Amino acid sequence: MSTNTILLASLLLCSLLSFASAGNFNQDFDITWGDGRAKILNNGQLLTLSLDKVSGSGFQSKNQYLFGKIDMQLKLVPGNSAGTVTAYYLSSQGPTHDEIDFEFLGNLSGDPYTLHTNVFSQGKGNREQQFHLWFDPTKNFHTYSILWNPQHIIFSVDGIPIRDFKNKESVGVAFPKNQPMRLYSSLWDAEDWATRGGLIKTDWTKAPFRAWYRNFNANACVWSSGRSRCPSTAKTSSSSSPSFNNNAWLYQELDSNSQRRLRWVQRNYMIYNYCSDFKRFPQGLPRECH
Repeated sequence: MSTNTILLASLLLCSLLSFASAGNFNQDFDITWGDGRAKILNNGQLLTLSLDKVSGSGFQSKNQYLFGKIDMQLKLVPGNSAGTVTAYYLSSQGPTHDEIDFEFLGNLSGDPYTLHTNVFSQGKGNREQQFHLWFDPTKNFHTYSILWNPQHIIFSVDGIPIRDFKNKESVGVAFPKNQPMRLYSSLWDAEDWATRGGLIKTDWTKAPFRAWYRNFNANACVWSSGRSRCPSTAKTSSSSSPSFNNNAWLYQELDSNSQRRLRWVQRNYMIYNYCSDFKRFPQGLPRECH
């Protein structure tokens, strides 16, 4: 079956009704844990998570999505954040869940954050790629994006692609395409593994640790009543951005310029790639690596 045929079939599963979400945390998210450590501020335009020795905190989207282009601006925990993890991810539920992960692993002051990415399909993960960033993610807000369509999962930072996980069902690799996922985020203590494999522990004298969120955008197919409703190609009064007036992301892949930028990131800033870890996979690398 051709790529275009697969995409067309996916589109036919969606009722083409308009949906655009443009960043009000009160409307789009529920705070799920943290006993008051997560706060929505500025009339829903800003959200903060905090972590202390007693607890971290987290939130989740009210909507579930089946394909979408998700953007969020984050400003990460500054200073000595060793042992902390700020997780930002899409996930379904259950033992055969799908998941698309950004995780930001804290650091000692002056050392770079580690950006950890992973993709789970049908409960199987172990597809880690890790990066250092080309800027200090604690100084300003930066945009972290997940583009998820029937053929690609593209991770981007400030519009620059850092990873493209392609649909390899043709060689027997499961791809997330049937389970709706919510967007989650949390700030939590992972001192047993996060920083240099757990060698560096959390310095609780620096607590509370805080991360900030703003400018959430979802151009996405929303799951409701057992079906997925996708954005319409028609312009609507509810659309607050021109990017919400089409569903081109359902077909999107990396063009030649984006592929060059991806190679630049992976050549200069990737610090781990499971597809080159022969010690971890002595019987042969996973099929999608070939």
